[in-house]
Amino acid sequence: MIKKTIAFAIILLGLASPLSAQQEAMFTHYMFNTLAINPGYAGSRDALTLALLNRTQWVNFEGAPRTQTFTMHSPLFIRNTGMGLSVLNDRIGPTNNTSVFIDYSYKIRLSKLSHLVFGLKAGASYRENGLNNLAIHDQNDPQFANNVQSDFLPNFGFGLYYFTDRIYLGASIPGILEIDYENNTTGGVSSLVSGKRQNYFFIAGYIFSLNEAFKFKPTTLVKVTGGAPVAVDVSGQIYYRDRIWGGLMFRSGDAMGALVGAYITQSLAFGYSYDWSYTNRTFRYNGGTHEIVLIYDFVFTQGQKIRSPRYF
Repeated sequence: MIKKTIAFAIILLGLASPLSAQQEAMFTHYMFNTLAINPGYAGSRDALTLALLNRTQWVNFEGAPRTQTFTMHSPLFIRNTGMGLSVLNDRIGPTNNTSVFIDYSYKIRLSKLSHLVFGLKAGASYRENGLNNLAIHDQNDPQFANNVQSDFLPNFGFGLYYFTDRIYLGASIPGILEIDYENNTTGGVSSLVSGKRQNYFFIAGYIFSLNEAFKFKPTTLVKVTGGAPVAVDVSGQIYYRDRIWGGLMFRSGDAMGALVGAYITQSLAFGYSYDWSYTNRTFRYNGGTHEIVLIYDFVFTQGQKIRSPRYF
């Protein structure tokens, strides 16, 4: 089983070269923000885990994307189950998308170190177009007099997550229903602009021990959306003494950059990344993209010890 999962991870990493894409609500720290895309991750860290992420894309570029996520998850007292909360806010230009989802997971133990987790996600999404904040030529144009808001539209998702102490693999569909924000309906959408189509996510990562002091962690995220090219993110990070890390990232058809981070305490981790676009002319007019993530693990059972470090 382990050999098969390693082979699958290598295949996913190899996909990076020929594929390219651009997707909304992308994350450079996808390896630390797994619950946002895969409900099977809920409870996998054996603690009450809180994660905050802020992404500021294309600094100094007016109307550029701004994304924030908050996730919280924990194992439940019912054996082999986990629960989580995922909140996402994604703004680009005058358009603001907000979603709130509850995540549930059930874990099956395959061996002493390997587990397969089934996850479910249910919640709602909302979109607002702030038209009356735009600088327009005709201030009396009735089409721009009021903001356009959608209803809170329900959705649900599904995910599979396999992990050991060294490897993880995942596949998920965070939103099974397609959403049409213009007509406040679910089940179909005419274009990526007017709504949201199904997104398929595939993730993989592995920890290699280089020597007593250093470890290497390659990870990948493959994103598939109907009507858009496939997108592949690949990163490689070096861990030193299991406390600090740094590495490089590459996003097909879009950007490349660098990541750094550290465990400030045994419970608190901090990560920062900077990336820049290489496929279009926008890099000439912006200061790149900054992303910050904070992760905190609460030990809520007396006598429980934190499993550190937590690579995934």
